[in-house]
Amino acid sequence: MVDFHKAGKTQEHKHQQQEAIEFKAVARRNKLAGLWAAELLGLIGQAAKDYATGVVHADFEEKGDEDVVRKLAKDLEGKADHQTIRQKLAEFLHIARKEVQDEHKP
Repeated sequence: MVDFHKAGKTQEHKHQQQEAIEFKAVARRNKLAGLWAAELLGLIGQAAKDYATGVVHADFEEKGDEDVVRKLAKDLEGKADHQTIRQKLAEFLHIARKEVQDEHKP
């Protein structure tokens, strides 16, 4: 029974670690998307970094990606459509997951 309990705790810990890594990856994806959008908007330097931070914060409005898509679509009106934004988010998530996983390798 003790071994079963330990195995359950180990699985729970592993799941929590995976959730934390995914949270970091999504935040990094949003930052990358924000920097991409900032470039399209002609923002540079600190203004671009501040914009990217705003995109990261926009993701806390609701569960899922729609809050980020909505912000980017509004800000990038005439520069990028919803489909392009969603494609970029998928592309940036792939990059961000790899970066975060590489950082957490033992």
